[in-house]
Amino acid sequence: MNDTARRLVLIDGSSYLYRAFHALPPLSNDDGEPTGALFGVVNMLRATLKEKPDYVAFVVDAPGKTFRDELYPEYKANRPPMPDELRAQVQPMCEIVEALGMPILRVPGVEADDVIGTLAVQAAGDGIDVTISTSDKDFAQLVRPNGDGDGGGIALVNTMSGSRMDSEQAVIDKFGVRPGQIVDYLALMGDTVDNVPGVHKCGPKTAAKWLAEYDSLDGVIAHAGAIKGKIGDNLREALDRLPLNRTLVTIRTDVELEQGPAALALREAHNDALRALYTRYGFKQALKEIGGTGPEQDGAQQARAEQAGMRNTAAGYARTTAADDAELDPALAAAGSYDCVTTQAQLDDWIGRLRAAEEFAFDCETDSLDPMRANLVGLSFSTEPGAACYIPLAHDYPGAPAQLDRDAVLDALRPLLSDPQRRKLGQHGKYDLHVLRRHGVEVRGYADDTMLESFVYNATASRHDMDSLAKRYLGYDTVKYADVAGKGAKAIPFSQVALDDATGYAAEDADVTLRLHRVLAPKLAAVDGLERVYRDIEMPLVKVLERIEANGVMVDGDELRRQSAKLGRRMLAAQQKATELAGRSFNLDSPKQLGALLFDELKLPALVKTPKGQPSTNEEALEAIADQHELPRVILEYRGLAKLRSTYTDKLPEMVNPDTGRVHTSYHQAGAATGRLASSDPNLQNIPIRTEDGRRIRTAFVAPPGRKIVACDYSQIELRIMAHLSGDEGLVNAFASGADIHRATAAEVFGKTIDAVDGNERRAAKAINFGLMYGMSAFGLAKQLGVSRGEAQDYIALYFSRYPGVRDFMERTREQAREQGYVETVFGRRLYLEQIHARNQGLRAGAERAAINAPMQGTAADIIKRAMIDVDAWLSGQADGKGAAPALMVLQVHDELVFEVEANFVETLVAEVSGRMSAAAELRVPLVVDCGIGDNWEEAH
Repeated sequence: MNDTARRLVLIDGSSYLYRAFHALPPLSNDDGEPTGALFGVVNMLRATLKEKPDYVAFVVDAPGKTFRDELYPEYKANRPPMPDELRAQVQPMCEIVEALGMPILRVPGVEADDVIGTLAVQAAGDGIDVTISTSDKDFAQLVRPNGDGDGGGIALVNTMSGSRMDSEQAVIDKFGVRPGQIVDYLALMGDTVDNVPGVHKCGPKTAAKWLAEYDSLDGVIAHAGAIKGKIGDNLREALDRLPLNRTLVTIRTDVELEQGPAALALREAHNDALRALYTRYGFKQALKEIGGTGPEQDGAQQARAEQAGMRNTAAGYARTTAADDAELDPALAAAGSYDCVTTQAQLDDWIGRLRAAEEFAFDCETDSLDPMRANLVGLSFSTEPGAACYIPLAHDYPGAPAQLDRDAVLDALRPLLSDPQRRKLGQHGKYDLHVLRRHGVEVRGYADDTMLESFVYNATASRHDMDSLAKRYLGYDTVKYADVAGKGAKAIPFSQVALDDATGYAAEDADVTLRLHRVLAPKLAAVDGLERVYRDIEMPLVKVLERIEANGVMVDGDELRRQSAKLGRRMLAAQQKATELAGRSFNLDSPKQLGALLFDELKLPALVKTPKGQPSTNEEALEAIADQHELPRVILEYRGLAKLRSTYTDKLPEMVNPDTGRVHTSYHQAGAATGRLASSDPNLQNIPIRTEDGRRIRTAFVAPPGRKIVACDYSQIELRIMAHLSGDEGLVNAFASGADIHRATAAEVFGKTIDAVDGNERRAAKAINFGLMYGMSAFGLAKQLGVSRGEAQDYIALYFSRYPGVRDFMERTREQAREQGYVETVFGRRLYLEQIHARNQGLRAGAERAAINAPMQGTAADIIKRAMIDVDAWLSGQADGKGAAPALMVLQVHDELVFEVEANFVETLVAEVSGRMSAAAELRVPLVVDCGIGDNWEEAH
């Protein structure tokens, strides 16, 4: 944008208001008037005014129908009416906008989008640079660069993310099509928000692909016959409505307006009116900006609102609130100065800096995301904010400058990296520890990880990747990997990136990591419980997980291939059975064909619907009608077999590392907000165990000759945690006596002795025990037990009458969540509940269920992590002088640890591990650990 050009900002007012309403909690002023949406709008408007535009307009939809409703009566038919709480804030919003000096535009018969589009095109034609403030993707059709004297540019600023699109390339990067193709792109995809149906199953990639090949919607329509497969059928079915779609999604730029862009000059603010409005609604920080003061109690509401804004990732208001402005240190958002180290003298200088530093951040650049196969391309270091270096080691593009020898550099750095007394920092550093270990450097003294600092500080506030954290906590926009290496088919390996570009990207990684630590460490230190979770659990676990991942687990590829063959034969048999039941052949993998068969031909009831109101054929839908016809059950069997085959028996042999002969999963600490570990590449947490076929997959996880697999599993750990947290005497006594908890619960609920409880009663008690822990309703319990809702409600009432401490715990926890906005585990980990005050009853109920479950699931996660740390330390002490250990920890799955153990060491390991796992927490009830031994995981489990 030309800084000397006149500038017009067009604000999509309706989207501002709705976004603020749904993003922030239901705040109110001292008189009980709702203020949440107003607070969000005011902060966004204040940010806009700081840019000092020459012209501005706040554009909102006028009441009544528009020309689109006349063309298509179903247009926006699925939108709910405006909530009363939001409606009450519309007029105050308009009063604030006007007092700020911004014109408000409403034009009957057209939408705000059309008014914005018309003004944007007119202004650009007059040489005015236009910014449209919105997150509506439809506006991408208007983007045009600055004309350098031949006209102004039209740019979009996303009010959610702060991103900007101001060129054709920016639109292409975002959507894969040019601005002139956006209308056709939207017509093909449709718009569920506006109830405009597109081509079924045509998503962004498909729409962009077609337009790349045929240039326009007309071109796609002309070549519809050439598009193969089911998607081609879907396109041909939609041909008649596509021209209408194009009209509906086209933003008009020819609306007759009473005033043009030149009449939208920003007026002087009416500060007296603003003072009155800000005082009335409790906006203390905004009031200070105009020299006003408000009642002291308003500050508490302002602080709550700003804290909520910082926590709410959906809105991204944290970048515009005064609270964040106050917290962000401008020095930590400034550009850094980076060195590219290609000479011995430069390397010696930086080694001297590293030796002198109290702590330093480091990062590896590689040629793969798989740490067990990645080759080191370069290293970066930072010793203070704004100062960093990149040491290229393997850039091999034509004409690349000479670089230092990799082995020599690693030898020079090894004393620093291996010194446990020198504090090292990283961002998701477990990856870097793997890479350096495989290149001969064992990193010790890994003291802090900014991903984990962020995760422990607030697991739900943000994503925990470096780019997101830099934006949130530093106000800093990082160089993205795609900026230097490209993306998609045009991406190049990092070894091909020019050194100047590589230095700017890689050195920044280390620099930003250090900056983030300087911000996040004090935040954690301010909350004693969180600091302990971070220091005592998460950071020690990094090295433990690195060792487990490096150990890997041996799988029997021949056994998996045999299972694949058997699954394939059974899938074929299921297909044949389905064809027989249907009386004709059909594609079992086609939801459309299956839906037509089940609901149109067989006339089975459609008990489950898709979000669009169509009959669903998902697993829940088929289960719901499986008692009415044999075919749904056969389809479910086929799908289960197909999933096992594609996910495990076919895939796992391909994932064996050729260097180690083992499968190496990756564990993620910053995954589930409750603290539970997640697993990927492959995901070994989700191998199904409720079916014989699923359990059979575990037989392929084996021990090498002379060794055994030992599996140690906590018994009913979350129920035991419930007994501890609730302090319920009945539950505590049942666990203390060693009784079967489900049988003991059945005896209490049904008024019998334990010996008299039958299998069905125990099953019902088990469903109640686990169901209530996960917030199951009487309806859900009735469905699971196959009883009436009234009978299920009676069971729940009986349960609470026998275990009143559980009911009291649940009520206390809900109240704590409502008052504090978070709940805690036994060890102090917090889970923030953003929807605990949601207006939507479903969202609020979900948050209340999470409030009850999170302390139990999170405490269970903390306990097994503590056990892993203790067991790992013990195992490390058993290694011989060459580092060989008689046992390896190879898997962690939920509440279970799996080991590969020398046969003569099994008895020792079982005694030590079960004792250490039992001692990982001091609860009111004993922690019981069950251990199994076998030649494979299934035998041991």
